Amino acid sequence: MARLGLGPGWDCTFANDIAPDKCHAYIENFGDATLRVGDVAGVDGADLPGEADLAWASFPCQDLSLAGPRSGLTGRRSGVFYPFWRLIQTLQAEGRNPKLIGLENVPGLLTSKSGTDFTALCQSLAEGGYRFGAVEIDARWFLPQSRPRLFILALREDIEVPEDLTLSEAPDRLSPFHPKAIRKAAAALPEALKARWIWWALPVPPVPNQVLEDALEPASGVPWHSGAETQRFTDLMSETHTAKLVEAGRKAQPVYGALYRRMRTQAGQKHQRAEVRFDGLAGCLRTPGGGSSRQFIVEVDGQSVRTRAMTAREYARLMGLPDDYILPARKTTALHLCGDGVVVSVVAFLRTHVFEPILDEARSAPLAAE
Repeated sequence: MARLGLGPGWDCTFANDIAPDKCHAYIENFGDATLRVGDVAGVDGADLPGEADLAWASFPCQDLSLAGPRSGLTGRRSGVFYPFWRLIQTLQAEGRNPKLIGLENVPGLLTSKSGTDFTALCQSLAEGGYRFGAVEIDARWFLPQSRPRLFILALREDIEVPEDLTLSEAPDRLSPFHPKAIRKAAAALPEALKARWIWWALPVPPVPNQVLEDALEPASGVPWHSGAETQRFTDLMSETHTAKLVEAGRKAQPVYGALYRRMRTQAGQKHQRAEVRFDGLAGCLRTPGGGSSRQFIVEVDGQSVRTRAMTAREYARLMGLPDDYILPARKTTALHLCGDGVVVSVVAFLRTHVFEPILDEARSAPLAAE
């Protein structure tokens, strides 16, 4: 998905993933010429050709997410950042470390281990000769999915940052890309790391005109649950969410919303609840086995309510994948691929407003006299 977001103007010289199903999907869509299947810990610096403009890493979030065990960067999954960073250090020693680094994860990285994980990651970037800053971007700026993600954008210290890409001081609370958690994490960094911090200046995107219904398959072309299955969902709803169904039923036309299950604590006891939203957005897509698990579609037409599972193609559209993207044939695998991915449109936004302006200016800068 990062490759699609970077677009046809970029050449991918190396790709890696450990999951066979994801790698198979990658090969189906891009071929296998640049793909290395396996643990990133088994990749050597010699496997990486030349000097890249950008190294992108979306490392696993399970040990950082609120839905995970919160074991941080020392966790079995999220800890794969360090083998990735070892490769950057190898390239640095050879004088060919990438000009830019993009790291994507959940916002929980900012507070993992009381902020020490974020500080350690920033320390690694600093020791590698990079300046850096973080932004939080929600997919809802581009697509009908609520999906906030943290992006740490690092720039090699020998490359100038165009003035219009940075803020002269810390943003205020109105900044859509620098919420309180980022401002607090930056303020908590040691002074030496603060000196390397960049407050990235990003334009506010226009409000998208696409809503959830636009991403859905035709109602007649997908299987819907039986009445009993739908009743099981409505039985799990609190009064608040039942009221949402009643309100939707007052509309003159059918209304579509996203439905998902959550574990909620009441009177000290955990209960499974079904929750629905009719704000034109899907909730954050997740892998089938974690967090809110699979999402569903609910249709309310007057007094009639019916539900169904969201399809893999609908998941893909909500991640910004084009309809000609070849998804895995097995639905669970396709849902996992999408729920574990980075939104294509967000990568394209960063490409347009950060990566390419920096690289274009670097290429046009006059060479220093020897």
